Amino acid sequence: MTTVLVLSIALGIAWVFIYNGLVRARQRVREGWSAIDVQLKRRASLIPNLVETVKGYADYERGTMQRIAEARGALGAATGPAAAGRADAALTGALQQFFAVAEAYPDLKASERFAQLQRDLADTENKIAFARNYYNGAVEIFNIRTETFPGLLVARTFGFQPAEFFAGDDLDTPTL
Repeated sequence: MTTVLVLSIALGIAWVFIYNGLVRARQRVREGWSAIDVQLKRRASLIPNLVETVKGYADYERGTMQRIAEARGALGAATGPAAAGRADAALTGALQQFFAVAEAYPDLKASERFAQLQRDLADTENKIAFARNYYNGAVEIFNIRTETFPGLLVARTFGFQPAEFFAGDDLDTPTL
C-alpha cells in the first residue's frame, strides 16, 4: 500500500514537471515567433519608404515593384510560420532583385536616404536571421519534448501540438 502511494505521488510529480517543461518550451516558441513577427513588420514598414525614395531617382521597372508589393502583401497575409517563411523568402528575393537594378542608377546609390534605408534593411535582415535561429531552436526543443517519451504522453493528454519551423522553401525541413 505504501509503495503504491509513493509510486503514485512520484508519477504525479513527474507528470507536473513534464507538463511545466512543455508549457515553458511552448512559451519560448511563442516568444521566438513574436520576435520574428516584430522584425518582419519593421521590414515591411521600411519598404514603402524605400520605394518612394527610388521613385524620385529612377523610372524603375514595374515588374520589380509589383513583385515587391505582392511579396509584401503575401507576408502580411501569411498564417503561421511555414507560410510566413515562404512569403519572407519571396520578399527577400524581390528585394535582392530591387537592389541589383538600383546598381544601374549612380545618383540613387549616392543618395543618403537610400543608403540609410539600405542599412536599416540590412540591420533588420540580421535581426530576422537571429530571431529565426532562436525561434527554430525553440521549436526543435518543443517538438522533441512533445514527440519523445514520456513527454508525448503528457503532450497528447493536454493537446500540445508540434510547432512549425520558420523557413523559406529552400530551407524547409523534410518530414520523416
